[in-house]
Amino acid sequence: MKKMRMIQAINEALTEEMARDSRVILFGEDVKISLFGDTRGLADRFGENRVRNTPISETVMTGAAVGAAAAGYRVVCHMMFANFLYTGFDAIANQAAKLRYMTGGQIRLPIVYMAVMGAGRSAGAQHSDVPYPALMNLGGIKVVVPSTPADAKGLLKASIRDDNPVVFLQPARRGGEQGDVPDGDIIVPLGVADIKRAGGDVTVVAIGAMVRTTLRAADQLAKEGVEVEVIDPRTLFPMDTATILASVRKTGRLVVVDEARTTCSAASEIAATVAEQAFDCLEAPILRVTVRDVAMPYSPPLEKLVIPDEQSVVDAVRKTLSTGRRSGTQRVTQ
Repeated sequence: MKKMRMIQAINEALTEEMARDSRVILFGEDVKISLFGDTRGLADRFGENRVRNTPISETVMTGAAVGAAAAGYRVVCHMMFANFLYTGFDAIANQAAKLRYMTGGQIRLPIVYMAVMGAGRSAGAQHSDVPYPALMNLGGIKVVVPSTPADAKGLLKASIRDDNPVVFLQPARRGGEQGDVPDGDIIVPLGVADIKRAGGDVTVVAIGAMVRTTLRAADQLAKEGVEVEVIDPRTLFPMDTATILASVRKTGRLVVVDEARTTCSAASEIAATVAEQAFDCLEAPILRVTVRDVAMPYSPPLEKLVIPDEQSVVDAVRKTLSTGRRSGTQRVTQ
């Protein structure tokens, strides 16, 4: 076991997978100099035939990834910021998500589209989105969001080895944080959630950077005698609904904390699933703690106002504990 930052864990995963399989190639915007540090040193180790900078054209990058994967490579395409997935969306949505189905399985597309997502660094509206709601809706793209360095390494290695396209989204505010990472070839299976904290009073499902926020809120609530069960889905599509439903059937209450905007968020999908499949177990309305339906502000104070924080999670948990059973889903926006 060793301590490392998430970006270091990602770098180690890439290094190990490229050393393990010569078919793994990496290209993207400034992957050689590595703005975030997650691809640093890979060009020197593996050479320019396997690690290449691309033009600043996301349409070219995402399309080239499809072609290279169809030709037999295992492609890691680094998009830099998650907002840039929008400008490369045609190849992702119309080709990567559909070609395996449209060819009857004759074409495999082992692609990992990597990007850093989320707010908290005053990077502006065009560099701060969390685009996974749109990606979840495609049906043919696996969507991965780690919250710890260990999960980042294990999930990325699993994503590279998968024969289907995966979007791997690194929460921007977690990249520099340290955490324990097991030694050896660790693999975290896609589609398996993790219970980050056990509890019997309230289930809180938290995604990406919101996991740390929720765990801190759970620590505060524990001082009041409230035991929060914190679940990290880790993979948003396909989602491990069985783990979430089992927890809700135990606690009878659900809060979902999501850095996406409220409308069509992952929180909305989780709330709908629980309402459909475990409604009889609910003792209070489901609450969503999300970002307002606005573009992310550049101003640090306004950005802080928009992003869910520890207190908003605490307030939502207190609210669901004070509410008796009735139908419906309520929203708590930051």
